[in-house]
Amino acid sequence: MSLAQLHYTSASAGDDGVGARFTAVGGGIPTPVLTEAEKLLGYEPPAEAPYRPTNAELRSFPETFSFSALSDGSHLLSRTVALGGSGAGHFHAHAVHLPAGTRLPGDALPITAWRSPSWASTTPDSGTPDRISALPASTAFGQEALNDFAVSRSPWLATVFADLRKVSEKPSSAQIVLVERQSADVARWIALAGAVLPPEDAHRLTFTTYTRRPAHAPHQVIGVLPDDAHELNGPGFRVHACAGRAPDGPVDDAWAETVARIWRSRAPELFRVAAGLPGEPFAAGPLAFTALHAGIELGPNGRAAAADWAAERPYALDEQQVHRLTTALAAPADDRTAAESASVARLLAALEGRAPATATAPLAALLVAEAVRRSDTVLALPPRSAFAEPAAVKQLAEDLGPALLAELTSETTESTAGETIGRQVQLLRIARLLDMDLTDQLPSVARNMARTLLAAPAPDSGHALLDLLDEQFDVRTALLGELDQLALTAPSAAEELLTRVALPFTGAQALPHLRMCAEAPRAKEQGSDRIMALHTVLRAAGFSPFAEPLVLRTAVGLIWGDATPTAGEARLLLGESGSDSHRTAGTWSHLVAAALSAPSDDAEAAELAHDLLRCFPQEIDARDRGALQLLEFARDIRSGESAPGWPYRAKALRARAEPVEPTVLEHAYGTLAHSLLAPDRPEAELYAFVHSDDPDLIAAYGRAARHDTVLARLRAEPAYVADCFTVWTSHPYAGRAWSETRAALLEEVLRPVVRDLSGSEIAAVEKAAERTGSSRTAEAFRAWRRRPGTLGRRLGSRLAARVRRF
Repeated sequence: MSLAQLHYTSASAGDDGVGARFTAVGGGIPTPVLTEAEKLLGYEPPAEAPYRPTNAELRSFPETFSFSALSDGSHLLSRTVALGGSGAGHFHAHAVHLPAGTRLPGDALPITAWRSPSWASTTPDSGTPDRISALPASTAFGQEALNDFAVSRSPWLATVFADLRKVSEKPSSAQIVLVERQSADVARWIALAGAVLPPEDAHRLTFTTYTRRPAHAPHQVIGVLPDDAHELNGPGFRVHACAGRAPDGPVDDAWAETVARIWRSRAPELFRVAAGLPGEPFAAGPLAFTALHAGIELGPNGRAAAADWAAERPYALDEQQVHRLTTALAAPADDRTAAESASVARLLAALEGRAPATATAPLAALLVAEAVRRSDTVLALPPRSAFAEPAAVKQLAEDLGPALLAELTSETTESTAGETIGRQVQLLRIARLLDMDLTDQLPSVARNMARTLLAAPAPDSGHALLDLLDEQFDVRTALLGELDQLALTAPSAAEELLTRVALPFTGAQALPHLRMCAEAPRAKEQGSDRIMALHTVLRAAGFSPFAEPLVLRTAVGLIWGDATPTAGEARLLLGESGSDSHRTAGTWSHLVAAALSAPSDDAEAAELAHDLLRCFPQEIDARDRGALQLLEFARDIRSGESAPGWPYRAKALRARAEPVEPTVLEHAYGTLAHSLLAPDRPEAELYAFVHSDDPDLIAAYGRAARHDTVLARLRAEPAYVADCFTVWTSHPYAGRAWSETRAALLEEVLRPVVRDLSGSEIAAVEKAAERTGSSRTAEAFRAWRRRPGTLGRRLGSRLAARVRRF
């Protein structure tokens, strides 16, 4: 086929005018094409170009060689060069027009026309140039020259080809800017790309080797000089400063990495070989397989791509190809990744039954070695049939055994426990695969696995763990035994584990603690009665607390966890299991905590304290004993069994119990106060209380006097009103705490009650006061009722004297 030509220049020979124009246009070129071409064919010399360049200087000017896409689907292939003359701005452009759907003659790539002898630097004499039927390639792109250039650009190869792939797959991607000191080097980059890209993408790739205004260039690949690249900072450009510092870091593109390695190895013929293999455009697999087969070393991404490609079509490989591939994949390398190992595992699985063991053995050994050496590699292990000889397995065990055992028996931390259980399962399977004897190490291994499972149960590893327990009976026995022992001290963690992993309890092992942990969720769901749930869990153990007291500890931990039993629950626990079982199990401390943390109005706490002091005299320390004795003291006051001297006894017990629990102190002091508010109180105890000058004890009396039961009695019994009036107006010199409390009780408790009494009830109070006290007491009551204020000290002293006589 032939192509129409056009010429565009800044000035004709002998023309002293300015401005560019078409000087020759071939027939058949549409006018809109010419309009677009004017924007593409201009030329600006370099920034430092001399005003009147010499011929030698002109030859050093960059050459603009462009392949541009036009709006009608056609393309323009052009070359623009600088001309001499004043101002250094003269140029001549020669272009050919490729209608939509057409290519260069001979299906040649546009870049092959770089410096073709067919390009002209002057306008032909005739205004209508002939159509051109060929653009012969120059010798500028000989294979060795391209190889040399590729090697010289080694640091940039992978990054540039990664961007070329992106712009080919998605033309709207960021434009590629190649910063080179020579426009010829940009052309060489395009030639490298043409040898690598799929044919359709190579023919469509638009480019220009030089422009002063890269931000306005419409091409996919743009060549600029270093001075013109400083403004390209936006996301729409991918700038590669090939004339500057090499890029940092690897390129995560297996195709681009492999292309770079092939170019560096000076083997571009492999691109043609790989193109003949099945695979999608830009697939790294065919290229990586071809490179490995040719003996070129690849990185982990390339090796993984080759393995994946071969795994998808093992039937297409002959024995020699398989052998060379597996040998290359198994060659020593320090940069292997978990992803590469996974790809090798897929290849090994695909080759099973298709390739002899001599070919698969290197892959099997590689996978086992990587599984031991890399903790992040969790793979399906190869079968024994993948190894050619038993000697190979033995050698592998000798090489890997020390590292495998060291990791299996090392302690794990809580932060790594979640990932470790799967790792331990894998290492145990490797040990079995390599026929390693773990008899001596198994107890330590089982202990570590058990601690790991309880520290952070990993549901993702549950299936693998269960499979392991089915495969290796000795590991199952040792692990379940360790878990049962650890469940004794961490029952909640064991319960949580068993909700995620259904460990098998079949067999001869008793495993009482694990069985209780498995039963606990169902027992607790049956109702709110925790004692009944405890019975259910204990039945699951298969042992009585009397025969095996430690099951009691596990059961209590499962049912109450971090909570404390109520005092009533604790009394039932003590009564049902007996003190010996609790002493051996260590659960007696839970019972003590139940007593000391009970609410102040829980009467069961005092009864429990009495039982605990009797059952565990040696186990309870002095501080707790003092607190329990305070509770027992309250019990004795209520039952009338307490010896005289209540206030002094209370103060002495409190001193032993410091720091005493607020609820315990409130229970004991409150009980004493309520007893002193009773009409049948011992008067000597009341006198001792009033003169104790104990602020907390007197404050407890004040709170007790405001209790609903006291207020109800005051409203119902005139004699009780007279009694309280007599006491609360006595002992004015007993101390500040008593004086303030009795005054507050008279005004805040007694006066509101008396104010609501009827006349007959008031008369009854006065009679009761006169009967239990004297006529002066009745007079004092009448005076107090009529006139608020404090009573005279004289009357207070007389009343106090009468109280002492009782």
